[in-house]
Amino acid sequence: MGVREEKEQLVAEIADRFSRSKSTIITDYRGLNVAEVTELRKQLREAGVEYRVLKNTLTRRAAEQVELTGVEAYLTGPTAIAFGFDDPVTPAKVLFDFAKKHKALELKGGVVEGRVVNAKEVEALATLPSREGLLSMLLSVLQAPVRNFAYAVKQVAEKQEAPAAE
Repeated sequence: MGVREEKEQLVAEIADRFSRSKSTIITDYRGLNVAEVTELRKQLREAGVEYRVLKNTLTRRAAEQVELTGVEAYLTGPTAIAFGFDDPVTPAKVLFDFAKKHKALELKGGVVEGRVVNAKEVEALATLPSREGLLSMLLSVLQAPVRNFAYAVKQVAEKQEAPAAE
């Protein structure tokens, strides 16, 4: 396989990742040392997120293949990309939390469910509760009326028992 075929195959792989991922966060990792990059990769891997250093020109071609316009603005300088296939919030949350402790990591922007977003939008996404957190909130909202009804029934029952006990 020649160099051209290898590049074409890599572009196809990146395009596939773009099309399958729920969120793709583009970062500039300059200034992180090897230990910090290793720790970041470990945290992302544990969260089910793939993190790769990719060439900007190949990534631009892949974005064109899947018709993502606007993402090329974030493909400058050293670029590493986090692909989240399960949950759109997780990659942003892990990267945002890591960037708070390691100022060298810069969140440039990305793609969330097919829409190109800037760094501010990535940060806003990172501060959202996780899917589990949202489901927990929904469950507590759904349980509140039942809980209140049960409490009211209990109060009525106790009131009716009180005169009989006297």
